Amino acid sequence: MSQQLQSTDHIWHPFTQMKTADAPIQIVRAKDCALHALDGKIYIDAISSWWVNIHGHANEYIASAIAQQAQTLEQVIFAGFTHQPAIDLSKTLIRLLPSGFSKVFFSDDGSTSVEVAIKMAFQYWHNQGSTHKTKLIAFENAYHGDTFGAMSAGGRSTFNAAFQQQLFEVFHIPLPTKDNIEAVSAQFKKIAEQDTVAAFIFEPLVQGAAGMQMYEAAHLDKLIGLAKEHNILCIADEVMTGFGRTGTVFAIEQLEQSPDIICLSKGITGGFLPLGVTVSTQHIYVAFYADDVTKTFFHGHSYTANPLACAAANASMHLLQQESCKDQIRFIGLQHQSFAKNIALQPMVKSTRQTGTILAIELQTGEAGSYFNSIRQHAYRFYIDQGVLLRPLGNVVYIMPPYCITAAELQRVYDVIALSLDFLQQSGTTTA
Repeated sequence: MSQQLQSTDHIWHPFTQMKTADAPIQIVRAKDCALHALDGKIYIDAISSWWVNIHGHANEYIASAIAQQAQTLEQVIFAGFTHQPAIDLSKTLIRLLPSGFSKVFFSDDGSTSVEVAIKMAFQYWHNQGSTHKTKLIAFENAYHGDTFGAMSAGGRSTFNAAFQQQLFEVFHIPLPTKDNIEAVSAQFKKIAEQDTVAAFIFEPLVQGAAGMQMYEAAHLDKLIGLAKEHNILCIADEVMTGFGRTGTVFAIEQLEQSPDIICLSKGITGGFLPLGVTVSTQHIYVAFYADDVTKTFFHGHSYTANPLACAAANASMHLLQQESCKDQIRFIGLQHQSFAKNIALQPMVKSTRQTGTILAIELQTGEAGSYFNSIRQHAYRFYIDQGVLLRPLGNVVYIMPPYCITAAELQRVYDVIALSLDFLQQSGTTTA
């Protein structure tokens, strides 16, 4: 067995059917947008390695911050203790977020940040004696993570079919469009009037794993307004959309209405270390602040607010605020717009959609559009052969690059996508 294949001996990879999957590619080092494989091949990371490496790989500034922190304090229990990296990060996040947020709760990743938010919302009502408010409203086809609460909030699909009996009831409503917003609003209002809903959870502006489905801020504002009218908390899951992805630091900046809780992860540490945070408004926190010990928020992990992760996040947030980073975010958005106009003219392109640094291209196929569309594997292999890491969501090809990507690298990604259309059409995997 070759050295490159040895990882399959004992490793079970995520979202991978191990029996049929291609051998994993062993990456030995990375820098900026370049992934260097064991066999010498170089890949452009056009999806920020599952959307986390917003500043690129092996960023020296973040690496240095982690190294310095490792020589001072690598870990300490966060119950009854605190440390400067966490203090600094909490202050930075509150400053960067729209007004109204005040408390930062640390966890480990995106799924747990959502799990915390859901538990926080349920216990908020429980602490006040409103024990009947035990339901959520969420969008169809949503993805909020892989823990049980997060799976419950997500759309019902093949991904969670094995766990249906364990998932709690959630009211799922369609993603709003200009054509259905009135019907969706009426449905939302009807559900809300039952007075059993604790919270409305949503991915603002972009549903990531659903195929980069995008919708208007005004429509979300209308639903948040209805939630507030009916005493329902609002949870913004910005695990994917946060930290510049939609063109603003947070997608909720583009809303008129404000949520009560926001979930953050992925780009927060620039891809260096796992970290999640759940940020709440003061009125959420007050419901737990009591002499009664039973009103404590009973949630925590061993690595909560790990100092190394917090140091990485502080460095990542510093870079995010630099004008050079803001310029790059604008540059990527403009380049995406230009490419989308051109690629949309191709007959096998069904539609394009773009928000900030996120560009999605939906392809025409002879199958229903879904994650399991057979075109996915054909396209993925083509991109890998061409030295570009793109991981289609079924028949939806998307680009979400690190902000440090160069004009030449971005053009190469565009060129490879254009080339793939001819390849896929010739292989009979698309229909014009």
